[in-house]
Amino acid sequence: MTLEINCDMGESFGLYKMGDDEGMMPLISIANVACGFHGSDPTHMHTTVRLAKEHGVKVGAHPSLPDLQGFGRREMKIERDELADLILYQVGALKAFLDAEGMELNHIKPHGSLYGMAARLEHVAHAVCDANDVYNVPLFGMINTLHERIYQERGHTFVAEYYADLYYKDDGGLIITRHHDPVDPEDAAARAVRAVKEGKTKSVNDKDVPVRADCICVHSDTPNATEVAKAVYDAVRPYLNQAA
Repeated sequence: MTLEINCDMGESFGLYKMGDDEGMMPLISIANVACGFHGSDPTHMHTTVRLAKEHGVKVGAHPSLPDLQGFGRREMKIERDELADLILYQVGALKAFLDAEGMELNHIKPHGSLYGMAARLEHVAHAVCDANDVYNVPLFGMINTLHERIYQERGHTFVAEYYADLYYKDDGGLIITRHHDPVDPEDAAARAVRAVKEGKTKSVNDKDVPVRADCICVHSDTPNATEVAKAVYDAVRPYLNQAA
């Protein structure tokens, strides 16, 4: 495993723009592309795939709960089989555009509340695996959660993420908000370096929590996203393409 920087993107919808995908692409190596349920649409999905191809960026699917109005950041009660079908459907849509551009599906990374639910609810983590049984690509997630345990027990490759532009709870969980506030670029960069070098980050209550940074995530919808991504990229550049 080599250290990578990934970004959640391709989330614009119709005439509504979300994030600076063009500005973020040169600063990342992996794009997590929205699949239509929390953001994006067929045209934006295809445009994002083409943009990634132009920049030599790998593309993975970023499926969500069916919550376009809430941007996928509201929890829903959905049974395992239905949830697996929802994920399968979304990944298949993105893969069609990847096929059209001669690109491979790199991974699957659930979005927002689906990601958080898979970290702590067994039926959700298994639904992610059920869908990925079809695609057999790496699954992105967090250590010390059901992501790590169930994904690996099911025989899927697990890629541990560190979030440079989000904050952590004392138990190591993420604080997921409906809207991202601006982030101090230098602080995000310093925290990313510490995550890579020490496997630790500070919680909102200033407690050290263990993390692992196979891949560092930044978000395109943070108000100062490109500044944050540039600071993180510059800070971790010595570690890129090296074993994490």
